[in-house]
Amino acid sequence: MIFVIAAREIRSAFLSPIAWVMIGVIQIILGFMTAFSLQNYIEIIQPQQHLLKVPIGVTDIVVIPQYGLLAVMMVFAMPLFTMRVFSDERRNKTLTLLVSAPISMTEIVLGKYVGLLFIIIAMLLVYAIMPLSLLFVSNLDFGLLASAILGIFLFMATCAAIGLFISSLTANPIIAAILTFFSLLLLWIFSVAKGDSPEEFSLADLSLFQHLEAFQRGIFSSSDFLYYVLFSLAFLILAIRRLDSDRLQH
Repeated sequence: MIFVIAAREIRSAFLSPIAWVMIGVIQIILGFMTAFSLQNYIEIIQPQQHLLKVPIGVTDIVVIPQYGLLAVMMVFAMPLFTMRVFSDERRNKTLTLLVSAPISMTEIVLGKYVGLLFIIIAMLLVYAIMPLSLLFVSNLDFGLLASAILGIFLFMATCAAIGLFISSLTANPIIAAILTFFSLLLLWIFSVAKGDSPEEFSLADLSLFQHLEAFQRGIFSSSDFLYYVLFSLAFLILAIRRLDSDRLQH
C-alpha cells in the first residue's frame, strides 16, 4: 500500500506544472554556475596548478559548489514541492476518506514520503548530468562526487520530511509553503551560530547546512548521517501523530 500511495504522489507531483518549472529553473541556474566555475577553473586555477603543493581538481572547484548552491535553492523550492502533500487532501475533503481507510497512518505517511524521495532522486539524476558532462574535458573525483550527492540527498530528504509534517497541519497549501520556508530558513540561519570550540553545543549543531559540510569535503560522518536520519524520522513521527489525531476525531 505504501508504494501505491507513493505512485499516486509521484503522478500528482509531475502532473503539476510547478514541479517541471522548478526543476527547469534550478537546472538553468546550475548550468550557468557550472559554466562560470569551469571558465574560472580553466583560466585562473589550472595555469597555477604547478605552484600548488596539492593540486585542486575540477570536482572541488566546479562540482561541489554546484551542490552547495542546490542546497540553498532547496530552502526556496522544497516548500513548493511539499505544500500540497496533505494540504490538498484537507482542502478537497479527501483526507477524511484517507484516514478512514483500513490502512495505518504510518503507511499513509511513509507512502507520501517515499513518493517525495522518488521525486528527489529524479531531480538528482537530472542535476548529475551537468557534473558528469565534465568527464569530456577533465577527470572527476568520483569518491568526492558520491559523498556530495549522498549529502545533498540526505539534506533534501530531511527538508521533505519537514515540509510533509507542516503540510499535515493546514488545509491551505500557501500557508504550508510559507511555514516550511521559514522553518528551513531558520535551520539555515542556525549555521552561523557556532560555538567557540568544536566540543561546545551551539544552535549550529541543529543546522541542516552545518551537517552538509563534511559530505562536501568527501568525509562520511556517521554523526551527520544520523542527524539527517533522526531529524527526518522525528518529523515523520510527528506527521503520523497529527493524522492519528484526525482519525480519532472522525
